[in-house]
This record gives sequence, C-alpha cells and structure tokens, in this order.
Amino acid sequence: MHGRANLTAIRLMDACEHLLCESETVDDLTARRIAIEAHATPSAIVYHFGSQEALISAVAERVYRRLNAERLSLLRKAVDRRAPEPADLAEIIAALVGPSIRWSLDPSSSYAVLSHFTSMVKTHREEAPHHRRITGNVEHHRAFIPHLKRIAPWLDDVEIGWRLNCALGIRSQVTRSRSRTELLTNFSMNLDDPELVIARMTEVIAPMFRKPI
Repeated sequence: MHGRANLTAIRLMDACEHLLCESETVDDLTARRIAIEAHATPSAIVYHFGSQEALISAVAERVYRRLNAERLSLLRKAVDRRAPEPADLAEIIAALVGPSIRWSLDPSSSYAVLSHFTSMVKTHREEAPHHRRITGNVEHHRAFIPHLKRIAPWLDDVEIGWRLNCALGIRSQVTRSRSRTELLTNFSMNLDDPELVIARMTEVIAPMFRKPI
C-alpha cells in the first residue's frame, strides 16, 4: 500500500511538472487538470502534499535539484581539468550561470517550473516552509567559494559571496528580463544562442574576481 501511495505521489508530481511547462501562468493550473493528467483524484493532491501550492513547491524543488546537479557537475569538471592547479575562472563562472541560461532557452527543459514557482512565491508576503527549502538553499552556491578563493586568494569568503550574489543577479536579469537586456544592449547579439550569452556574461562577471591593479 505504501508503495502504491508513493507511485501516486510521483504521478502527481510528473503531471504537475508537465502541465506547468505547458502553462502560460501558474494560475492556469488547477487541481482537476493535475488529477486528470495523473489518473488520480483532486483529493489525492491534498492527501499526499497538503495543497496544490505544496505540490508545486515539491515539483520546483525536484527540478531545482536537477539544475543544481548539472551546475555542480560542471564545477567538478572545471576543477578536475586543471587539478592540482586552480581552476580556470571563466569555466567556473560558466558552471555557475550556464545551466540556468541553457535551461531558460531550451523549450524542452523544465525551466518554466522554476519561473512559475517564483511567481507563486511573490504572491505570498510570508513564504511557507516548503518555499524556504528552495529559495533559502544556497549550499550549491557555497560550493563555488573555495574554488574561487584559490583563483582569487586576495578575496575573503564574504567578498566572494558578494560577488557570487551579484553574478547570480546578472544571470537572473538576463533570463527573466530579455526585453530589457535587448534594449540596453541595442540588440547587439542573438540572445537565443546560450553559448554566446554565457560567454558575454562571463566577460562581465570575471573582472569582479581579478586582482585590483
């Protein structure tokens, strides 16, 4: 019975993820649509997750884990490529921002889930605990600090943390404010090419970690 219940929960999560990827806004999603897609009942959502909002949060957390696994895999590859010497700064930055850029430009990815989750959180003045598990998780970002410290030993952990936060802010502006980026850059590049976007962002972010003259 327990195994069957777990399978139902997984089907609900799979259905929710699929429908979120197809929806224009998170408000387009209903418990009935999720239940029909999952071959379950709307009450199953409450039984397994407590609410539709909690189900969306669980799905976003699952997608976020996949995105972060890709990020950390790229980080490990960048570190291993130059070991025992410090990793290449451009590769580290590309590992940090690259997955989000690629996912946001890939219509087959589940990046829309994260966008809808962000919109849902913004409608709540106080985040629920299941929201904070995702928005408050920075361990995958902290994993970059020791490697950046080897590249830029003149910076302490706090200074690197500030720069990481700024780098992530730049990434968010590019992924979520395309029209603004196009206008500010005079439509100077193809924002549909993720590798071009990542290369340009790396050029902008890298000087933050270079030693002042």
